[in-house]
Amino acid sequence: MRIIGGILRGRKLLAVRSKAVRPTSDRVREALFNILGARTDDAKVLDLFAGTGALGIEALSRHAHSAVFIDSSAAAMQTIRRNIAQCGLQSKSRMITWDIVKSLKPLYTGEHRFDLIFIDPPYHRQMVLPALSHLAKCQLVAPDAVVVIEQDAAERLDPLSPCWSVTDHRRYGQTQLTFLALRAHA
Repeated sequence: MRIIGGILRGRKLLAVRSKAVRPTSDRVREALFNILGARTDDAKVLDLFAGTGALGIEALSRHAHSAVFIDSSAAAMQTIRRNIAQCGLQSKSRMITWDIVKSLKPLYTGEHRFDLIFIDPPYHRQMVLPALSHLAKCQLVAPDAVVVIEQDAAERLDPLSPCWSVTDHRRYGQTQLTFLALRAHA
C-alpha cells in the first residue's frame, strides 16, 4: 500500500495485521481522489474507522489542512501513529481511539467542523448509518462538506436519513463509493 498522489506520492504505508481491517485498494483510492480533485486543498479531514490511516494521509499528501483519525482498534491506532510519523505529518494529525458506533463524543467540543469525511467501516457490520446519525447530531459537518462512504457493493444505505443527500455513487468491482452532502435544513 502506498500514497497515490501529492507531496508524499509513492511513500509506502504500513498495514494493520488483522482480518478486521481491510485497507482501501490503491485503485479505489486513486479513483476517489481523482473525483475529489481540489476539494482536499486546505480541507479539515475526519477519517472514521481509519484502519491504516491511508485515506486521511492521502488527503494530507494532497494539501489538506489537518486530519483527525478515529478507530476503536488499538492495533489500527498503532499503525496509524507509525504511518503518520514516517510521513512526517504529526503536526497536522490527531488520533482518537473511540467506538464510532456509540457516538462521536470526543469531538463534541464544537471546535471541529470537517470539510471532508471518510467513513470506511468493516464491511457488512451496519456501522455506516449510526456514524452518519452522530455526524448530523453533533454538527461536525462544515457547509459544502463531502462525506465519502466506502462499502461492499452488496451493502445498502437503507434507510438513509432525509438530512443526507446522495451526490454521487461509483462502483469499483466489489467496492462502492457513495458521496453525501448534509442538506442545508439539517
